[in-house]
Amino acid sequence: MWKEFKAFILRGNVIDLAVAVVIGAAFGKIVTALVDNVIMPLIGVLTAGVDFADMKVVLQKGELDAAGEVLKAEIAIGYGVLINTLIQFLIVALVIFLIVKGINTARAKAEKLAKKEKVEDTAAPAPDVVLLTEIRDLLKKD
Repeated sequence: MWKEFKAFILRGNVIDLAVAVVIGAAFGKIVTALVDNVIMPLIGVLTAGVDFADMKVVLQKGELDAAGEVLKAEIAIGYGVLINTLIQFLIVALVIFLIVKGINTARAKAEKLAKKEKVEDTAAPAPDVVLLTEIRDLLKKD
């Protein structure tokens, strides 16, 4: 059983998956920091400081006593949190799309360049080579 487990763990696919998960988690933190600390404040400025998280529909108002203690909790539907989460999701999806698009564009350019270099390598031989080949062929005839 130990040998099977060791073979499973040391397979390339499992190790690749583990690396992808770790890198994905780190990348997720970067994107989250970008969204929370850069993009969302800009959206806050564009929406005149409206904080969607505070938006809610109160179904039942809460009650406080004279000392400020909660007697009855407020019951509300917090739809603003959903709006914030949707905006953050769309921003994260856009950032990931732009990164993947950039990677695909760079990969396509690299493949095109590699094909171009391969075509140049298989192009007609240099004139010196053609001349030497002709001389060799003439010498073979004699």
